[in-house]
Amino acid sequence: MKKQNKKTKYIIISSVILFLVLLGITSNIIHDDRNLNFFEKTLKDTSTFIQKIFYAPIGFVKNKVEMYTETKDLYKKYTELREKVEKTDLYYAQIKELQKEVTDLKSTLKLNATLSEYNYINATVVNRNIGYWYNTLNIDKGTKNGIKKGDAVITSEGLIGKITNVSNFSSSVKLITTDEISNKISVKINSGDKYLYGLLIGYDKNYNIYKIEGITESNLVKEGDLVTTTGLTDYFPSGILIGRVSRVVKDEYDLNSIVEVIPSVNFENISVVTVLNRKAME
Repeated sequence: MKKQNKKTKYIIISSVILFLVLLGITSNIIHDDRNLNFFEKTLKDTSTFIQKIFYAPIGFVKNKVEMYTETKDLYKKYTELREKVEKTDLYYAQIKELQKEVTDLKSTLKLNATLSEYNYINATVVNRNIGYWYNTLNIDKGTKNGIKKGDAVITSEGLIGKITNVSNFSSSVKLITTDEISNKISVKINSGDKYLYGLLIGYDKNYNIYKIEGITESNLVKEGDLVTTTGLTDYFPSGILIGRVSRVVKDEYDLNSIVEVIPSVNFENISVVTVLNRKAME
């Protein structure tokens, strides 16, 4: 019984295939420009209909394969573009950092040209304790580079502090914004055609201002006046910028005037510094 069923299936399949072949041959034979009779029209239409049914699954599969291939190609291109964008962002950040370093170095070299009576040593900040951000920082130059304790330290924007500890290849800088400062800094205010002298006594990190006292003619001080070092100490040369006057207020006892000064240096972002020391007498 099973053998008979198989034989019947083979006969049916063979018949269908033969019928399709005949239809294909017949439809291809009927291709001239003459008018077709009823039998030829019916045979051609039937052949076309059966061919459409037979080739529909093949066309469907073909379209799916093409869609998959296109999708795969699009994903590959997307991945490549994403990698290029990520690399572009990385290169852009590196370029911005290099541009900043170049700008800082150019500004520092320009400032160094005005300090001919001092030797200068450029250095890079290598460490800064977050807990003592306004007190100290460490640089990558030391005694082997000619740095000595007490040398003044500046940036292209102005004075930042002095050297307090030195090893062979590194040094510590005590910032003038420190709350541990013991030596008051002698400064002068350029008010019109005269200088007014006073002492920088501290820094208020909450308001980002220096406080200067001892100005005898505080009524002459105006907002925006430049404040610089006087050179009257063993550490800081004359003419190094400190900042600009913000306002004049009275002290807590309402007796003496306190000049508030906005720093010229951005102490939040210091990367390149210059160490100054006096040239040896010839």
